[in-house]
Amino acid sequence: MLYLWLKALHIVAIVCWFAGLFYLPRLFVYHAMSEDQLSRERFQTMERKLYRGIMMPSMIATLLFGIGMIAMNPGLFATGGWLHAKLALVIVLIGYHHLCGAQLKRFARDQNNRSHVFYRWFNEFPVLLLLAIVVLVVVKPF
Repeated sequence: MLYLWLKALHIVAIVCWFAGLFYLPRLFVYHAMSEDQLSRERFQTMERKLYRGIMMPSMIATLLFGIGMIAMNPGLFATGGWLHAKLALVIVLIGYHHLCGAQLKRFARDQNNRSHVFYRWFNEFPVLLLLAIVVLVVVKPF
């Protein structure tokens, strides 16, 4: 029963984390387009609160609940390569998360040198990761 609780909480944490991963780069789009100081300061505040208040705790919870599930069922590693591939994609996702954090710091220092078009494309990367991770978990192709 504890395993099912961990799985449920893992899924909730993933949903919260991805909400932030989808929204923060969208804020970057609007921030890059803003032309007045008041708007830039407002976006900096929104970005900081989203990253620190939602994304970081959600990422940590996702990892902790996932580790808990693996600890309770280490046989998952023997079921095929899908879990290894999923974990590799999670590592890439953590890297993307930290890239968002680094960009947030650039915006906070008013040192952004990228256009809103870059952030529109940057915003699509977690969608591809989510798609691949869900297919691996549900279909277990290998």
